[in-house]
Amino acid sequence: MKKYALIAAGVLLAAFVAIQFIPAHRTNRLGTGDPDAPRDVQWILRRACYDCHSTETRWPIWAYVAPVSWQVVADVEKARKMVNFSDWASYSPEVQAALKQTIAYSTTTHRMPTWYYLTLHPDAKLAPADLAALTAWAKSSSSPADTTMRRTR
Repeated sequence: MKKYALIAAGVLLAAFVAIQFIPAHRTNRLGTGDPDAPRDVQWILRRACYDCHSTETRWPIWAYVAPVSWQVVADVEKARKMVNFSDWASYSPEVQAALKQTIAYSTTTHRMPTWYYLTLHPDAKLAPADLAALTAWAKSSSSPADTTMRRTR
């Protein structure tokens, strides 16, 4: 019985070493521009959101060890598709306003940051003051029609 346990452990170890050679494509590229927001909101976004929702991801050590690396890369790619703060300037004003509302909703309902991200990044936890600042920033957005009306007055 002990012999089979050693063989199984050896096979598992060999498999673990072998999967390290399957690449996880971690990318960081230049973006088009960050959100125009008050300094406190920019800090909150950088602290709690940018690791997944930007092209300025700080890849932790576990993002280099398979199979965890595959999940980390997949989560970041999915998050960047939802909103990428590094590409904020390329979004239309309508999209920016909609994203601000989504951000306010997602954070105040505690859907973001995710619980498993907070487990490994406790500094990303949003305090009530952080939530209030994000909500105020989201409400500060003007629709394009409002902006046009203000310019013509």
